Amino acid sequence: MKKNKAIGVVVAIALFLGLLTYTTAVGFGPTGTGAAKNITLGLDLSGGVSITYEVVGDENPSAEDMKDTIYKLQQRVDGYSTEAQVYQEGTNRINIEIPGVSDANTILEELGKPGSLQFQLEDGTVVVDGSQVASAEAGVQQDNLKNNENVVKLEFDSAGAAAFATATSENIGKSIYIVYDGDVISAPTVQSAITDGSAVITGMADAQEAENLASSIRIGSLSLELQELRSNVVGAQLGEAAISTSLKAGAIGLALVCIFMMVVYLLPGVVAAISLLLYTVLTLVTLNAFDITLTLPGIAGIILGIGMAVDANVIIYARIREEIAAGKSVKSAIDIGFKKALSAILDGNITTLIAAIVLGIMGTGSVKGFAYTLAMSIILSMFSALVISRYLAKAFYALGFQDVKYYGCPKKHNTIDFLKHKKVFFAIAIVCMISGPVAMLIHSQGSGKALNYSLEFMGGTSTNVTFNEDYSIEEIDEKVKPVVQEVTGDANIQATKVSGSNQVIIKTRELSLDERTELSQKLNEKFGVDESTITAESISSTVSNEMRQDAIVAVIIAAICMLIYIWLRFKDIRFGASAVLALLHDVLIVLAFYAIARISVGNTFIACMLTIIGYSINASIVIFDRIRENLGSSKKHSDEVLKEIVNRSITQTLTRSIYTSLTTFITIAALFILGVPSIREFAAPLIVGIVAGAFSSVCISGPLWYILKTKFKSKNK
Repeated sequence: MKKNKAIGVVVAIALFLGLLTYTTAVGFGPTGTGAAKNITLGLDLSGGVSITYEVVGDENPSAEDMKDTIYKLQQRVDGYSTEAQVYQEGTNRINIEIPGVSDANTILEELGKPGSLQFQLEDGTVVVDGSQVASAEAGVQQDNLKNNENVVKLEFDSAGAAAFATATSENIGKSIYIVYDGDVISAPTVQSAITDGSAVITGMADAQEAENLASSIRIGSLSLELQELRSNVVGAQLGEAAISTSLKAGAIGLALVCIFMMVVYLLPGVVAAISLLLYTVLTLVTLNAFDITLTLPGIAGIILGIGMAVDANVIIYARIREEIAAGKSVKSAIDIGFKKALSAILDGNITTLIAAIVLGIMGTGSVKGFAYTLAMSIILSMFSALVISRYLAKAFYALGFQDVKYYGCPKKHNTIDFLKHKKVFFAIAIVCMISGPVAMLIHSQGSGKALNYSLEFMGGTSTNVTFNEDYSIEEIDEKVKPVVQEVTGDANIQATKVSGSNQVIIKTRELSLDERTELSQKLNEKFGVDESTITAESISSTVSNEMRQDAIVAVIIAAICMLIYIWLRFKDIRFGASAVLALLHDVLIVLAFYAIARISVGNTFIACMLTIIGYSINASIVIFDRIRENLGSSKKHSDEVLKEIVNRSITQTLTRSIYTSLTTFITIAALFILGVPSIREFAAPLIVGIVAGAFSSVCISGPLWYILKTKFKSKNK
């Protein structure tokens, strides 16, 4: 790279960083478009809309109908926010909480009024009802003249498909009326027999008409008929303090990581710091651009992205130093370092990206939200490391930073015999993994709960209290929650404010009648609350059985996809098997921590586990990439040679493993130290997972591969 081009690169990157920083800090236009303050925040961080529906005509609907309706509504409100929650309240009510919005009326209009939906013939005969409609989506297709037309695409379940096939076969040229709450909302004419369970309604005036009809059909396809009971705007669950402390912790953590990189890697560390800053502002701008709802689990995805961005830079600069130590010129070392680091960076990031894509497609609720944030973070971290860092490093070299002293030279390290101690490592791992099930067994026999499940998993009691003054979330945390905890013994209390009023919604474990009475008396005694205004309802879990099953299936499929990718990429299934086993080790260690420390298991639990999966797989692949490189092209190696290769590969990547774990640890530790209690409860398991991931990548994954390689030899050997 010539000097003039180098100046241009530095100026361009500086301007790009400046533009993104300005956008993040101020934004453009009167509303500050693109500014970080306009990022859509989840219900836990900023509040949103709460809507309560009540079942029409049946005070005791079946549990199956309620579960089906809740599940369908959850899938529907995911369109407003990936962090929307739907749960049962009492016996015949369903509550919907949608973060990041404040206009309940608009939501109600767009969501539609749940009511009775039927497909009828001209004589009033019901062909199918709404419960037999699997999906209804507005779309566009080409007519006979190749012109685009707005349509509504319908899919029926098996029973509905059979009934609709019979009706359309017998009524070609006639209309089938779509009746919603007694009113005809559409009367499409049957053009031909529809036997495959898929139908298209044409004749829409515009896209809005198509969307309105599709929305009415979707909301009418619920198992139960619902009516709106109440709607209101609720405040954040964590409060402004949680946001401000998280931002402060993030800034401090990022600053410490940048300082660490500059001290350890000198000039390349400066390059890494610039690319990390660029990654951070790019992430904030992208969250705005794609209107991604940011919640506490989403922050985990961003933290993992920072860790992976640091990891990529560490891999690159460690390679550059190795090449300098081998006698290469600085210019050649930079070129070769980036080239040799590329495979490890791509394999690690692509593997994690595969998991994010699978989770995004198959997951629901917080899982989907986490997946979106993680995928975005991975792509941006790769861009910052492979593009920005590369151009900056070459530009600085062209500008005169060509002496070895600016880059450092690694000290010679003797190969450490990790395999010699593999039995000790495995024993430590087994003891730690077993401790989880043991603790869960002890707790299940004592308290009846293996894990400390939160409201999201177990459900509980929602108490609506109208105070005599308007308390902030911070004041509720300080004054109200201790009183509630005294009565209930529940340490995992959730409290949200109803905007524009003195009402506070307090969610706790399920309370008995006596406990509800005692709580009302205490609130009256301490705050002068009128007991007659206090209402309490039992609520279901926000993480339904279906959502849990979806999450588990998604994780299993993601693990299989990662295994297949590693198998194909490394041409040896033993690499994939070792990586997945190391991943399982890390997950079980974190689970053990939840069991022993009695950390609350809620939505953040899922995000934490997924973060650890992403971190673990990336750490193992870096070592496997070095093993693959050291194996060379030869297909045959003795057991002793393989042992030496594994030990050398782990030793060569040991610095990377330590530095990456340390920098990620610093970021999460800042959250733990400065955060509010709920943030600390989220950060603590992540810290344990980072430590477990560092241990498994260095001490477990390599030895596992060696054992599989020597004990299960391929046929061509």
